[in-house]
Amino acid sequence: MKILDRYIIKKILFTYLFVALILVLIISVIDMTEKMDKFSANNLSVMQIAGYYMDFIPWITGMITPITVFIAIVYVTSRLASHTEIVAMLSSGISFMRLLFPYFLGSLIIASLTFYFNGWVIPKSNRERLAFELQYFQNKYYFEKRNFHIQVAPDVYLYIQNYNNQSNIGYQFTLEKFNENRMIEKLSADNIQWDSLKNTWTLTYWKRKRVEDIFIEARSEIDTILTSGMTLDTLLAISPKDFENDKRKYDGMTIPELDEHIAKLKFRGATGAEFYEVEKYTRYSAPFTIFVLVFMGIIVSSRKSRGGTGFQIALGFLLSFVFILFFTMSRTFAEAGSLSPWVAAWIPNATFAILTLVMYRFVPR
Repeated sequence: MKILDRYIIKKILFTYLFVALILVLIISVIDMTEKMDKFSANNLSVMQIAGYYMDFIPWITGMITPITVFIAIVYVTSRLASHTEIVAMLSSGISFMRLLFPYFLGSLIIASLTFYFNGWVIPKSNRERLAFELQYFQNKYYFEKRNFHIQVAPDVYLYIQNYNNQSNIGYQFTLEKFNENRMIEKLSADNIQWDSLKNTWTLTYWKRKRVEDIFIEARSEIDTILTSGMTLDTLLAISPKDFENDKRKYDGMTIPELDEHIAKLKFRGATGAEFYEVEKYTRYSAPFTIFVLVFMGIIVSSRKSRGGTGFQIALGFLLSFVFILFFTMSRTFAEAGSLSPWVAAWIPNATFAILTLVMYRFVPR
């Protein structure tokens, strides 16, 4: 690595940190202003608020990193261009592609750290942030879905007519087991309740039947019912967490946990897997987003502008806004089921990559 490479990489990293610090401070102040009434209403201490923002800041930093890098690149490159440093580099025999090398290394450092932190570190702090917001910022959550029907094991299906997540009681419970598309056993109960001490479900007024007894006319009640009773403690492949508020729950999941949760939702035949798939693919595409925006930032700012550095920085903000708008729209379509989650995560990158290549071909540098 030459002195020139270290010089540019140092500028990129320090400018990125400075821009990130400024943007995070602005966003945090705005967020705090909006939530001040809620802080006061809940009588939260300074330490509690500070603890919340210790979790909020890493999350917002990871979210805005691609745009922050883009703005930093535009600023660094436009400053080099305005001081005629880029002209001097090119005049000394350095090709434009060679000039991109330190930019690539700087981007690689930021992209690698971003992928690691977004995938494994920040989700852990997000769990504290989400728990704080659920406790103090949102109204009490009530599970309102009726006729809850999922697959809990191969050929085993669970049904609950309705569930009270405040008391952890489910009503009109049924567990059906099939063999070659034929029901072979059915367990039912008037209600089930979670026992937090035993970590088991307690079935009340329960009955267990076999398929022959269900569909063949029996001689007596004794022939029909194999077993029954007042209460029964049992383990089920569900827990009260399955009935909690899952709004932005994916923010608190690492990439392996996202994979596991997506597989579980698809196995159960439950809705909402799209939200988690979009989040997973977005995390995988974020490093590529950084490279695309860095390349675009170099192209739009490497030429000395009559409007000065301010014009190029303003152009950088405009392009950032367009990218955010495009990404938000594609994500919304994917979460609504109108677009593949994989396509939603990658189409903004693909579009801007093509635009960048066109700019590289035709825009003077």
